[in-house]
Amino acid sequence: MPMANRASKPATYDDILKLPDHVVGEILEGELFVSPRPAPPHAHATSVIGADVLGPFHRTPGGPGGPGGWWILDEPELHLRSDVLVPDLAGWRRERMPTLPTTAAFELAPDWACEVTSPSTVRIDRSRKMRIYRREKVAHLWLVDPLARLLEVFRLEDSRWFQVEAYGEDTPEKVRVEPFDAIELELSRWWVPEPATPESR
Repeated sequence: MPMANRASKPATYDDILKLPDHVVGEILEGELFVSPRPAPPHAHATSVIGADVLGPFHRTPGGPGGPGGWWILDEPELHLRSDVLVPDLAGWRRERMPTLPTTAAFELAPDWACEVTSPSTVRIDRSRKMRIYRREKVAHLWLVDPLARLLEVFRLEDSRWFQVEAYGEDTPEKVRVEPFDAIELELSRWWVPEPATPESR
């Protein structure tokens, strides 16, 4: 479980700067949360999702190789009012952010965020971070559970999260998932293969 700062005064960015490099620090609703670096199933899912989405979309619109029109980034640091979030992946439509900023952090909320949950982060992903994304009008949110092999797709409608779909192990081989439904995604690529049993060798 991420360690929370229960100090009487709100956490500041200086608290994050004091953390060691092997952890991730976020400030959520005034509290500092410190999470370990992800385990292999989490890292694998994040890497493959990034590759699947980045290739066709992280490019100028209308160019060869995909629809384009997005900036897709791994673990960008978001400074949203007094909150500091580090989603696993986030994307901005280039019509809203024509060029990438030169600063280390982003003050413009993304159009899409992806949180790959783990047992240590799922509680804050589903509570505090979803509230902050909703407040900042992030239009699309994916919650990916690599252990349960589950993708939950949310869209913001009238300042509320609406679950568009949930894709589990019974998902068809390829699906189209908003906001990247211009291409097909093969979700089975996202999950670490089960270890081979003696009978399957």
